[in-house]
Amino acid sequence: MYLIGGDLPVTRLGYGAMRITGPGIWGYPADRDVAIKVLRRAVELGVDFIDTADSYGPFVSEELIAEALYPYDSVSVATKGGLVRPGPSEWVPVGRPAYLRQCVEMSLRRLRLDTIELYQLHRIDAQVPLADQVGELDDLRREGKIARIGLSVVTVEEIVEARLTTPIASVQNPYNLASRGSPEVIGYCEREGIAFIPYVPIGRGELAGSAGPLAEIAAETGATVHQIALAWLLHISPATVPIPGTGSLAHLAENVAAAQLELTAAQVAALSAMGRS
Repeated sequence: MYLIGGDLPVTRLGYGAMRITGPGIWGYPADRDVAIKVLRRAVELGVDFIDTADSYGPFVSEELIAEALYPYDSVSVATKGGLVRPGPSEWVPVGRPAYLRQCVEMSLRRLRLDTIELYQLHRIDAQVPLADQVGELDDLRREGKIARIGLSVVTVEEIVEARLTTPIASVQNPYNLASRGSPEVIGYCEREGIAFIPYVPIGRGELAGSAGPLAEIAAETGATVHQIALAWLLHISPATVPIPGTGSLAHLAENVAAAQLELTAAQVAALSAMGRS
């Protein structure tokens, strides 16, 4: 269990709802019914934290979450705004305050919420002062439309700058066994009581066919390499809240089971050493 923002309790393995859309994170999934079943099954398996964004689809992921899970009994939904989608696999930051306000209002409508528990700035727009971007979100927080504010793909320096304007409850950066671009951010978040939400927590296929410590530990535990990768994230810091995403019921069950996997200190150290040069 982790308290996001110090007061929102979530189980430390959530669900990332990017993959319930079409190819290129564009349009509707090939089988809408399966996407609905995956969302509902995630909750049945004990997931109580769902992460999405208005740009997934765009808008598709939020709509499917509302269809599947509203009125969200015992489930917290986090979403993001600040990226526009010119086309499949295209992402452009837009952080103008008026646009961010519109993003929040529309996400509230699609998710059928009065307040979004955690709203994250999907990307910092380099063309707009950061204080203006998070300042608008802080205004929305004071109005009761957002309960907590998060950031995504940021450095420690950017987190510190944002916190001059508003409290920051979470940081969502890419981080996994194969790609560790922000260990200093994890340390900062742990010290400051900020949730670190690693996205792409099992990478994008980099772990397939892995040898060495990862394969050895998988064999020792009887777990899959993906389960080991998720368990490692849960062990490296008490601040991590991984959000593996999938459109498959089988993969969903595999991912959720990783939360019960106990690694020894030696196993965690061996896995951590894999990324060192």
